[in-house]
This record gives sequence, structure tokens and C-alpha cells, in this order.
Amino acid sequence: MFHYLKFTNYFITTLLGISAIVFAQHWILFGFGIFISFYIIGDTFFGEDLSQPNLNKKWALNAMLYASVPTTFILLTACIWLVTPFDWPLMHLLSTALGYDFVAAKANTNISEILVAMIFCGLMLSGIATVVGHELIHRIGNKRALTIGRCLMALSFDACFSIEHVFNHHVHVATENDPVTAPRGRSIYKHVPIAIWGTNKSAWLIEEKRLNRKKQHVFSLHNQFITGWLMTAVWLGFVFLVGSWQGVLFVGVVGFIAKIVLEIVNYMEHYGLVRHPRERVMPRHSWNTNRKISCWAMFNLPRHSHHHAKGAVPFEKLEAMPDAPVMIGGYISTIAIVLLPPLWFKLMKPKLQHWDETMANESELAIIKLQQAQNLPTNQDEKRLV
Repeated sequence: MFHYLKFTNYFITTLLGISAIVFAQHWILFGFGIFISFYIIGDTFFGEDLSQPNLNKKWALNAMLYASVPTTFILLTACIWLVTPFDWPLMHLLSTALGYDFVAAKANTNISEILVAMIFCGLMLSGIATVVGHELIHRIGNKRALTIGRCLMALSFDACFSIEHVFNHHVHVATENDPVTAPRGRSIYKHVPIAIWGTNKSAWLIEEKRLNRKKQHVFSLHNQFITGWLMTAVWLGFVFLVGSWQGVLFVGVVGFIAKIVLEIVNYMEHYGLVRHPRERVMPRHSWNTNRKISCWAMFNLPRHSHHHAKGAVPFEKLEAMPDAPVMIGGYISTIAIVLLPPLWFKLMKPKLQHWDETMANESELAIIKLQQAQNLPTNQDEKRLV
């Protein structure tokens, strides 16, 4: 039973985080500090999960995944409440019932606490909606799962993820044709805009090719790129009705932060690794981690090496792959390091050298040598920052 229940930890921490948002004021700062500390300290001291349990209760696994929908709804409702100018009778009733004045607490929340709340909610949204959305959009034969996955991703301006991620990223990972695989020396601050533009462009081209093959109009509702952005527009329109422009601004920033977190995660999962386009994807082409807290919180997404070697495998069957290249830490701590390029480059240099010496084949070494010979600007960036 433990191997089922371990995947519920993120729901618990998210619900506690939502409580901090609703209680407002200093509770936001307190909740954010506890949230970050739990995942960094947990990954540091709780070790790795190398277990391979045989989880056959599919209904329980699906229940945990789909529980993200109401949890996300509660999270975003709290986001809207924190900034909306509208008065919600429900919050007056809740204040009376619990003996805490939520309305006054909201009114006394200052701008710095609001800004922290945006980051806090963006992180929670990326974990509860983006991670589950990623799992569901891989179930391309299941229309319900795919639709729910797209809806979850639309909250972070990324419903098109269902197109690009499955049909481009997984095909071209670790090659120059993959916009989310960062070459060595490129900082996260250069990579995020490149990745966002590249993934949207790739998704459009994939849909254009698909619709031309089916002899359907590209500029129509048959185009999933267009319908994906319409899903986001409808969502923001609904937010405006219940939360005014303040709600749209807050929720929009939260969604954009979640999108940035996704690209940061992509960056650290694939940074500096190369593959010949005609060779199959192997576990060595993605950075992996088996840290317990990260794996349990993110439905085994950190077992990324196996995920890319066999993309159709559901999260509960992903293997630990102890021989795969190992990330420098758990996901939250690595995200923090990525934001400091000099430190990131310094820590990744020996790991890339080890990968070159022990895992790369001749064609991959030739690609690395060619990149170095071309003296790409990104290499100069790394030298300057380090």
C-alpha cells in the first residue's frame, strides 16, 4: 500500500500551500519557506528510491492522477480570491466558522507577499497540473486522458505541449532538432525564450503537416495548435468574469511561471547531452535522478532516462536506471542551481566530462568535437560565466 500512497505527498503539500495562500499575509511567506525546505531537505537526506514494485491497481493510480483536477481548481480559486476586488460571501461564512478573518487578512496582504504568492502558486501549479498533464498526454490512445492533459497544460499556456512533446521532443531529444535540449554553455536565461519559441513553432509545423496530409484547413478548429490556445483564452475569460482583471493578471503570471518551470526542468533533464539523429534514444541521453521526494512528488518523472528510452511506459512502471547519467540533485534543489549559471556550469562540467569518457559513442564524441571546433557563442558564454 505504501507504494501507492507515496505518490500522494504532493497533494498534501499543495493543499497546505493553498491554505497558506488563503490565510494570506505572513502565512504566504511561512508556507513558501516550508514548501521549499521540505523538498530540498527531503531530497538531500531521504536518499534514493530504487524499488520496482508491481503496482496492478490501475484504478488507484488513475484516481491519484485525476485527483489533480479538483486540486488544481482549488489552487486557482485561492489564487483568484487573493487578488479579486469582488466580495465572496463564502469567505465571510468561512471566517465566521473558523474564527479567522480571511477578508481582513487578504486586504492587509502587501505587494511583496503577493509576489511571493505568485512564485509559490506557479511552483504548485507546475507540480500538480504540468506533471500530471505530461503523464496524460502520453496516453495518445485514450481520448479522455489526452483531453484532460491538454486542459491542465492550457493553464500554463501550453496545451500545444501535447503535440510538440510527444511528436518532436521524444523523437529528436539530444539533437539540434529538439528546441528543449540545451547545448553546452547555454545559460537558462538564454534557453527559456529559445525553447518557448521553438516548441510553439514545432507544434505549429507538426499540425500543419498533419492537416495537409488529411486535406483539412490549417486555419480551422481541426488545428490542435489553435484549439490549444483557445482553451487558454476561454480559461482567462472565465477568470475575468469571477476575478476581474486582477484575477487575470495574477493567474496569468502564475501560469507563465509554471511554463518557465517546465522549461527549466527540460533544461536540466537534457543539458549538454548529444545523440546522432539516426541512432535510437537510450537511457544515457537524459539526466536521471532517483531521489525519493522528487520521484514521489512528480509521479516518477525524475526517472527520466527510462521515460525517454520507452516513452509509452506509464509512470508506475518506470525503472530506476541506476547506470544512467545522474543529475546533480533533486528537482527543486537543481532548479535553484540552474538559476545561478556560474555554479551550474561548474557543477555540470565534471559530469559532462564523465559522460563523454564513459557513455558517449564515437558518433556522439564526433558531434561534441564538431561543436567545440565551431566555437559556438554558447561556449563563449560558459567561459565568461565560469
